[in-house]
Amino acid sequence: MNLDFNDAISIAKAVQGRDVTAVEVIHGTLERIQARNNQLNCFTNITVESALADAERIDKSLAAGKHPGILAGVPFAVKNLFDIKGVTTLAGAKINAENQVATQDATAIAKLKQAGAILIGALNMDEYAYGFVTENSHYGATRNPHDMTRVAGGSSGGSAAAVAAGLVPLTLGSDTNGSIRVPAALCGVYGFKPTYGRLSRAGVALFSSSFDHIGPFARSVRDIATAFDVLQGEDIKDPVCTKRPIVETLHVMSLHNIDGIKIAIAGDYFTQKAEPEALAVVQKVADALNVKNYITIPEAHRARAAAFIITAAEGANLHLDKLRSRPQDFDPATRDRFLAGALIPSSWYIQAQRFRKWYRDQVREIFQHVDLIIAPTTPIVAPLIGQQTMILDGEEILVRPYLGQFTQPLSFIGLPVLSIPIQRSNALPLGVQLIAAPDHEAKIIQVAAVLEAMGITLAPVV
Repeated sequence: MNLDFNDAISIAKAVQGRDVTAVEVIHGTLERIQARNNQLNCFTNITVESALADAERIDKSLAAGKHPGILAGVPFAVKNLFDIKGVTTLAGAKINAENQVATQDATAIAKLKQAGAILIGALNMDEYAYGFVTENSHYGATRNPHDMTRVAGGSSGGSAAAVAAGLVPLTLGSDTNGSIRVPAALCGVYGFKPTYGRLSRAGVALFSSSFDHIGPFARSVRDIATAFDVLQGEDIKDPVCTKRPIVETLHVMSLHNIDGIKIAIAGDYFTQKAEPEALAVVQKVADALNVKNYITIPEAHRARAAAFIITAAEGANLHLDKLRSRPQDFDPATRDRFLAGALIPSSWYIQAQRFRKWYRDQVREIFQHVDLIIAPTTPIVAPLIGQQTMILDGEEILVRPYLGQFTQPLSFIGLPVLSIPIQRSNALPLGVQLIAAPDHEAKIIQVAAVLEAMGITLAPVV
C-alpha cells in the first residue's frame, strides 16, 4: 500500500487495519533516519532495540484481537530533556552526559506509549533549553531541512526538524519563551504550546519552572489534536498539572463553521521589528478568516523584558552549583547568560513577578471581548547558522534573543498557542500564532482545522 509515513493517524489506521505491521513501520522509520540524520543532526540517541520490541508487542496485540491504542504503531521522538528509561537525559548539556540513566519514562512518553505510539529516540536541543537556534557547542547544530545552511530554531530544533524532514510524524518539545513555536515556524510544521499546567512535565528537565510547557510537533492539525488529547490529565508527579476538565479537541475537527468565534489581529508591538513577509503571512490568515479588527496587548515589550529577567534568574539558580564548579563545561552562550542571570538583583525578580500578575489581568480582560488572537510567530525566516545580527526597522539587533520577541509575551502568562505553517511558494517557512485564553485549546484547533481545509496552512515534506 502507499502509506503516508508523515501522518500519524494514517499510520495508526494502517497498522490497526493490518495493512502494514508496526515492525515494518519502525524499520522504515529507522531507514529514513539513517539516510538523513547525519546531515540534519536531529537525533542524539536512537532507541532501536526498544522500538522494535514495542512494535512486535503491538503486532502481537493486534493479532490477538486487542486494540493497542489510537496511535498504534506511530513512531515518535522527544527532545532530549525528556526522561527515557535506560537512557541518560542530556538536556543538551555535556555535564549531564555523566548522569545515571533514567529509571522510568517521563509521564508524556508513558501516555503516548499507552496510546500505542513507539518511541524511536531523543532529539537535539539548545543546552538546558536556553536558546532559539539549536546551535549546540557539544552536540552540533541541527540544520533546517528547507535550507541546510540555516538554523532549525530552538530550543526544540531537533523536534521540529525531524518532523519537517519526514523522519518521524510526531515529536515532543518544551516551550519556555517560544521553544516550540519558533522552530515550528522556521521549519514549517505545527507546534503546539497548550495552557501552562495542562500537560504533565514530570520526568522533564526544566529550565524555568514557572514558564515551562511541553507540547507536540506534527504535520497536520489532526495529529496535533490527537497527541494533545492523549497527553492531557492530572499528574501528581507535577504539582502544576492539577485536576481540571479535559479539553476535547478532536471532536471540533469537523466543525467548519467558526462564525461564533471572535478573532482579532495583534497590533502595535506585534507589527514592529519584523520583516514584511512575516507580517504578510498574518494578513494572509486574517484575510482568509475575514478578520479586520486589531487589538492591543498592553505593555507587551515590558512583558518580554520581565520574561527575560524571570527565566534568567530561575535558570541560573537551577544550575548555580555547576556554574561555580564547572563553568568551562557549559556551552559558552548558555553559560554567559546564566552568569548574567545569577547577578540579577532580587528586587528586579520580585518586580517582574508583580508585573506578571498585572499583565495577566490585562490580557484576561481582552479575552472577555475576543476568543482568538493572531500574531506572527517569528520576525524573520530562519537565519543562517552562525548569524549573529539582523537588521529590522533599520536597527541592527541580535538574532538569538529577538527570534522570540513575539512568543515571549505570550509564554509570560501561560496562554495556549499553536504556531501554524503558512503556505508560501518557493520561499522559506514562516508561522502564525493562534492564541486563546487559558484552557480554550479547542477554539485554536477548530480555527486551525478550517485554515488547513482552506489550504492556507501547509507542512510539506522536504
